[in-house]
Amino acid sequence: MSGTVFRTRSFAPSVSIVTGGGSGIGRAIATELARRGSHVVVADLDGARAKQVADDLGERGSAAEVDVVDAEAVQALVAQTAERHGRLDIMANNAGVAIGGLLEELDERHWAKALDVNLRGVINGVSAAYPVMSAQRSGHILNTASLAGLIPAPAMLPYTTTKHAVVGLSTALRAEAASRGVRVSVLCPAFVDTPLLDEVYAAPASFGGGSSVRSRVRLMQPRFLTAELVAARAVDGLASNKAVIPVGWLAHTLWRLNRYAPPVARGLVQAQVSAHRRLSRPSSS
Repeated sequence: MSGTVFRTRSFAPSVSIVTGGGSGIGRAIATELARRGSHVVVADLDGARAKQVADDLGERGSAAEVDVVDAEAVQALVAQTAERHGRLDIMANNAGVAIGGLLEELDERHWAKALDVNLRGVINGVSAAYPVMSAQRSGHILNTASLAGLIPAPAMLPYTTTKHAVVGLSTALRAEAASRGVRVSVLCPAFVDTPLLDEVYAAPASFGGGSSVRSRVRLMQPRFLTAELVAARAVDGLASNKAVIPVGWLAHTLWRLNRYAPPVARGLVQAQVSAHRRLSRPSSS
């Protein structure tokens, strides 16, 4: 079952890679892993941000400028890390992009960007790390999804589609990888106060920019989670080998509603769509 916890070996990662580690949840996960004793390779599309985070980690950090959409670059990152340090204990596939809007407002750009970064980026990380971890008969893959991967989250269909795919990939691979000594977990936080809220890709008119995104999110979740809290819960989840790691009361509540009372969950998200459409209507003069 997705909530099953196995405590079969101690948690003491010595080498980790965190993609999207230059800011937000990735930065916080990198910091938390380093705090718990791991050397962390901070990988990010923005090399300067990755270096800043690595510098902050001191001797426990190193940086890499990597585009997770580039499979060969991700393969090289993993191979170089394993060769330099002799192993790879944690592969945190965290890089992602925020995409919102109603279906009629979205075009091929939105779908392509979501599929490339949020899904293909995770697949590339998994595909690169899994052979290394299988060979050493140990290791843990952490894929960052979202609450949107656990419920029928509307008004952001490309994002929701990819996050559901990441949850499915993670839970299926967990079963497949167990016999190879490799663990797999998926992180599903509710809304987190990160730059993604201000960097919605090609935001359509109904979102009206970052401030609008934040104000609308607060209708569902008045207080944002901090990246540090999410990272602590994520690493705790790795330590206890949880399959699915929801974070925040909203994530826990809506996940359970969707599992045990689907009509109620559907009613809530339909109300969310109605509110979004009302807020998106131009005001009459």
